[in-house]
Amino acid sequence: MAEELVLETWDLQCERNGREHRTAEMGCQQLVVRRGQPFTITLHFSGRAYEEGVDKLAFDIETGPCPIETSGTRSHFAVTDTPEEASWSAVVQDQDGDSVSVSLCSPPDARIGRYSLTVETSTGYQGSSYHIGSFILLFNAWHPEDAVYLRDEDERREYVLSQQGLIYQGSRDYITSTPWNFGQFEDDILAICLELLDTNPKFLRDQNRDCSRRNDPVYIGRVVSAMVNCNDEDHGVLAGRWDNQYEDGMSPMAWIGSVDILKRWKNFGCQPVKYGQCWVFAAVACTVMRCLGIPSRVVTNYNSAHDTNGNLVIDRYLSETGELERRSRDMIWNFHCWVESWMARPDLARPSYDGWQVLDPTPQEKSEGVFCCGPAPVRAIKEGDLQLKYDIPFVFAEVNADVVYWVVQNDGTQKKGTHSSVVGKNISTKSVGRDSREDITHTYKYPEGSEKEREVFARAEHETSSLRQEDEGLHLKIKLSDGANNGCDFDVFAVVNNNTATERRCRLTLGARTASYNGTVGPQCGLKDLLNLTLEPWAEQRVPLRILYEAYGENLTQDNLIKVVALLTEYQTGDVVVAVRDILIQNPEIKIRILGEPMQQRKLVAEVSLVNPLSAPLNNCVFMVEGANLTDGQQVKQLEEPVEPQAEAKVRLDLVPRQAGRHKLVVDFESDKLLGVKGYRNVIIAPQPK
Repeated sequence: MAEELVLETWDLQCERNGREHRTAEMGCQQLVVRRGQPFTITLHFSGRAYEEGVDKLAFDIETGPCPIETSGTRSHFAVTDTPEEASWSAVVQDQDGDSVSVSLCSPPDARIGRYSLTVETSTGYQGSSYHIGSFILLFNAWHPEDAVYLRDEDERREYVLSQQGLIYQGSRDYITSTPWNFGQFEDDILAICLELLDTNPKFLRDQNRDCSRRNDPVYIGRVVSAMVNCNDEDHGVLAGRWDNQYEDGMSPMAWIGSVDILKRWKNFGCQPVKYGQCWVFAAVACTVMRCLGIPSRVVTNYNSAHDTNGNLVIDRYLSETGELERRSRDMIWNFHCWVESWMARPDLARPSYDGWQVLDPTPQEKSEGVFCCGPAPVRAIKEGDLQLKYDIPFVFAEVNADVVYWVVQNDGTQKKGTHSSVVGKNISTKSVGRDSREDITHTYKYPEGSEKEREVFARAEHETSSLRQEDEGLHLKIKLSDGANNGCDFDVFAVVNNNTATERRCRLTLGARTASYNGTVGPQCGLKDLLNLTLEPWAEQRVPLRILYEAYGENLTQDNLIKVVALLTEYQTGDVVVAVRDILIQNPEIKIRILGEPMQQRKLVAEVSLVNPLSAPLNNCVFMVEGANLTDGQQVKQLEEPVEPQAEAKVRLDLVPRQAGRHKLVVDFESDKLLGVKGYRNVIIAPQPK
């Protein structure tokens, strides 16, 4: 009888498997593979070679704290000639002396997570078991049978593999892009993402059930959406704050990437990191989802409605001088960011609802008792199918609610103002493979006023917009002269048109206040009240309002917004026309120069600078710089001296790029008077000469 087969050494071939599974950037220290795709390991025996027909080879894989075969968290399988598609399998690939290469493969719906791997050898009645290490299994957007399969290779590169991106902010009239370092392949991030799954309350309540559901991107999406915020006291990643009081943490505007946030969460024992706002929540969720292998992107909706009572109407109340009064929790956010993740929805039994799903980790309303939102199929939002899972009515309202302005007169009576449709504009995400904006509004809604839109609103039991009756003859718009640069005075204009054949006598009030992007307003920084404005027939009048830096500078929030409200009241009829515009105050540009020839593993110098545009010196100036594969973590450079008016703040950084290819260097500048200034530069790193 043959002597026992003894396993001496083994090789999990991390580097080769990493290349083939597109996980090489996660490092060669651990084996990371994608489900449904074979990976190869080599077994080296001592004494004698493996003999087919004489020796038996089998494998045990286990994941989670209580692995059970019926839950899909444990599997025992022997080497076979032909692999089974629907279960774990092992096939001998080739044999070289005492070494055997074995190809292992998981089913395309396997549970993701960290697995332990054991090999069992047996010859006759003798057998031995060897624990040969662990590996991490991820979702696989390249496998046609995986629920997250994405057909287009350029899209897979952007939505799974790209570690940097742009997030759109500003206002619908002035869209800005903020660079972000997602960094999902940076050191430790994968381990932190798995820890996030193991910290979630569903896991703590029932570990077996939670692990058995980790094959489903819908389930994972809900867990991630809930765990990125800490509002359920569930040891979530980020604490949200919107009141400009950030002294005991980091201002939401100061972050430039997810890596720093996730590492802080881990290093402080899973205590919430202070502070996040919507784009920070969305960007961190995008990092976690991409890291786990689910294609994801950050999306921005301009003039986003937050409808708290579910009636699809946002009521705003104004005094006669145009001051906003808080009578309702309903808000209009200048912009709101969420995540779209790509997955099939077999739970809805409607193939047309596969594809992009909205996940919103910003804590706004509860869903099934927890602060999370989604996945809501984008297509179902467009069709007004509000009965399906999850949270479609909330997202539908964000892009479709009506805004009604009520003017509260001195005697307490309320008059409904006419106002053009505003909600759900310019829905934006970064283009695939380019640093430009892609407008995806059409994926959320049919064209305004179209037959299809009316059908959808009927299905959603939503009145077709009551706001399209604006043509009373008086028109009102707010326009901006040139740009509005931080530190400068500028003009806004109320443009009034009388489109009738009769003269009209009106009162026009035009007021400006500093504002935050979530719709709250600060002190006034400009007011004009014309009690006797006479409009000739068919005439246009432009009424200017000068906004002075000395009036807004002190009270500008880090969102750099000024909200201008105009009210036109006609004396004869009492009709009121309302116009609202958000003006974005522009920060100075950050200049980034790259000195030297950018090459892998060779030192590179970046020179980063900015000119102080204000009339006062800037104190406590700091540049923060990071970029996946460019900087090792975040580099912080403090300036010793204040930066005088019109003078230049400048620092130099040494970088050693780890990998060839196109990377983004992302910069944030902070000081006492100028906050959250962002810049970036794409750097193309040449490969090391062989």
